[in-house]
Amino acid sequence: MSELKERVKEISRRLKKQYPEPIVELDFSDPFELLVASLLAAQNRDTTINKITPALFRKYRGPADYVAADQAELEQDIHLSGFFRQKSKAIKALSQKLVDDFDGEVPKTLDELVTLPGIGRKTANVVMSFAMGIAEGIVVDVHHLRVTSRLGLSSQKTADKMEREMMELVPKRDWIHWSSSITLHGRRVCVARKPKCDACTLNDICPSAFSDS
Repeated sequence: MSELKERVKEISRRLKKQYPEPIVELDFSDPFELLVASLLAAQNRDTTINKITPALFRKYRGPADYVAADQAELEQDIHLSGFFRQKSKAIKALSQKLVDDFDGEVPKTLDELVTLPGIGRKTANVVMSFAMGIAEGIVVDVHHLRVTSRLGLSSQKTADKMEREMMELVPKRDWIHWSSSITLHGRRVCVARKPKCDACTLNDICPSAFSDS
């Protein structure tokens, strides 16, 4: 465990240099907008969702606006996101729950966030980390599962189990940055099919370097 923690410390140091600011690649201005954007981003690219949300967020200012929205009109507004019927229903259900149970405000605890329709632990962690600056966990997405496995830090195959392991290895003060940098690295360098090992800042300490390229 101590050896793994030292490796994590070095990986974190290098990734902080490469990705100085922890970010999520969805555009938003408040926690509710990030919730909506995250729902829309399911099975689609963040870049596509960022083309939809500027007009959407101007039109619908908060949960009450989505609750009052015409279903067909909302479907048209988010059509480019794909699965727009299911997503429009999810956004309206999420908004209704916020209005009914939280006075229209996004709750600030993980336990409360995961009570919202369509919001699992990963999305709750995203919102808390990047919209509120609160570290209650580590965001484990498909990129995180892949990169962490390639780095030899965890052999877990599910997000929940890997998150628990990584929370033991990564200091809490670094959870938000770790969540961001691992995902960014997975999108930009340690990609699924042909990882760019020759351009990777971690290639000399990665047990999988070059083996997948």
